[in-house]
Amino acid sequence: MKNPLEKCSIGLGITGSIASYKALDLASKLVQQGASVHPLMTDGATKIVTPIAFTAITHNSVALDLYDPSSDIGMDHVSVAKTIDLLIVAPATANTIAKMALGIADNPVTTTYLATESPVLVIPAMDGNMYSNKATQNNIKTLKDSGVSIIGPYKGHLASGLQGIGRMAATNEIIDYAKLIMAQNGDMTSYKIVVTAGGTKEPLDPIRVITNRSSGKMGFAIAEAARDRGAEVTLITSSTALPNIAGIHTVIAETADEMATQTKLYSKKADAIVMAAAVSDWKPTVASLEKIKKLGVDKLNLELTKTEDVVASINHQKLIKVGFAAETQNVVQNAKRKLKEKNLDLIIANQISQETPVFGADTNKVIFVNKNGEEDLPEMGKYDIGQLIIDRVKAMAHQIA
Repeated sequence: MKNPLEKCSIGLGITGSIASYKALDLASKLVQQGASVHPLMTDGATKIVTPIAFTAITHNSVALDLYDPSSDIGMDHVSVAKTIDLLIVAPATANTIAKMALGIADNPVTTTYLATESPVLVIPAMDGNMYSNKATQNNIKTLKDSGVSIIGPYKGHLASGLQGIGRMAATNEIIDYAKLIMAQNGDMTSYKIVVTAGGTKEPLDPIRVITNRSSGKMGFAIAEAARDRGAEVTLITSSTALPNIAGIHTVIAETADEMATQTKLYSKKADAIVMAAAVSDWKPTVASLEKIKKLGVDKLNLELTKTEDVVASINHQKLIKVGFAAETQNVVQNAKRKLKEKNLDLIIANQISQETPVFGADTNKVIFVNKNGEEDLPEMGKYDIGQLIIDRVKAMAHQIA
């Protein structure tokens, strides 16, 4: 399954933190991912957020009372624990974390935690100095030692008006970690994949650079798609504006030379490399050590030197090589030429024009080109393209094996 949360059964424990309103957004986003979400609420949580809101969003009943004979969990305290693939407790108060650490099962959330054999993801949220308190820290350690994954909390403005550590992790980060957990048994778990992303930057002086319009979104989407299939992914990127992806080893490489060094290093033990980065073809022969001043200068002549063709220089045995070709004309012809010159197994070609913006967009229209021909794909999300690339990598790996 490509999206590890699709058709996944998730228990969502909501506890009595003021941040419990954020769990509504989390529940909604999980449902949008294709998950079946089963809400579990403590009595404190119901004082802040109404249970009917979670029922409306998830289309599942909310477990509220262990002793309600009309509810499934009332008749069977561990009914939810038996069926879920993942338990997320968000937000998790200091009180709930303490109960979980001590094995106290007195509400639907703590009972489900104690009874489940599925992975558990805890998202702390609390006020003041509660998180840094030694008792809370000991309880956090106990949970981590028992295999529980914990994300956050973060420093920021808290409900009391204090500044401190206690802010709940953002919804997108929680979903990212949930995907990471559920991807552990994906169809690419035995593969190591290197992905490059972003446009490299070649310095003219300490302030100015020569670069290109690549945002890095395509490479990040491919890396995420590979992670979601269980692959061990190394992302080598010049892009620092995009958020990190959970579970992916990210290496920053700003220049073409840095990109070449890191790519060669990590590709030695990889099964595949996907070169989505827009690596500069040229760099200044000499970069000025001081800022180049324009005073009294009407023209500036730059001498440029060709950079190394990174992907062409890597030829490890059995390494699958996927490249990209952004072209303004003769797209397929240029892609076929690069496929041969760079000794690639697959190249992803796309037309760059003012009418079809690609850089910075979340969608792309590409053509897959290999030695057997080409496949013109419709416009689609970059993540979906990433999944198709991983499909091709898997198929080629099976042929090599």
